[in-house]
Amino acid sequence: MSGGVIFYGDPHGEWGPLRVACRDERPDAAVILGDCDLARPLRIQLASLFGAGIPVHWIPGNHDTDKAEYYDYLWGDHPAGILHARCCRIGGMAVAGLGGVFKGRIWLPQLNNGGAAEPVHASRKACLRRLPRQERWRDGLPLGMRDAIFPEDVDALKRWHADVLVTHEAPSCHRHGSVGIDQAAMHCRARLIVHGHHHESYEGALPSGALVRGLAKAEIFRLREKDLP
Repeated sequence: MSGGVIFYGDPHGEWGPLRVACRDERPDAAVILGDCDLARPLRIQLASLFGAGIPVHWIPGNHDTDKAEYYDYLWGDHPAGILHARCCRIGGMAVAGLGGVFKGRIWLPQLNNGGAAEPVHASRKACLRRLPRQERWRDGLPLGMRDAIFPEDVDALKRWHADVLVTHEAPSCHRHGSVGIDQAAMHCRARLIVHGHHHESYEGALPSGALVRGLAKAEIFRLREKDLP
């Protein structure tokens, strides 16, 4: 296969499969689903992709804020590649992204009793206004909050019509999934959700008809426009 997009399940420091796949197949782009655990800046870690002119896109995972170095090697090194709460044309497809995870101190879209939960903070600005200055990191949100999904992120997806939605969290068809991802997919009218986080390779579907593809750790998933559901 040549062209199309390679989606890469949570690397957790394992980059070999992605490098090999991109070398052999020359995709139009690569999309990383979070939890990079970078030991060095992304553009150095994937120098062979950048050198070959293969665009690299990414969404954050919950472990990408475990250390300041992880944050700097990702957000700080390749900010142009972030897909979180954005949509762009990749390999002939409209690909939107929603990185990070839902956190109780920010927003859990579904309570254990099945009811809807009101967000604690609807936006980052609202959260920051209520945050004591001594708890801020680099004069902004604490590092441990920078992987959180806010309602404003899901709402941002209403602006686009996406073919594919890439997420770190799973949708509700997964036993540990969230209806918040279902909502995000409906907002952008995605036909396919590709997610990581749980390190499980599987196929599923939502009641809305959207198909779901979960990726295992460092798993390669290839997709071309003609193969879209």
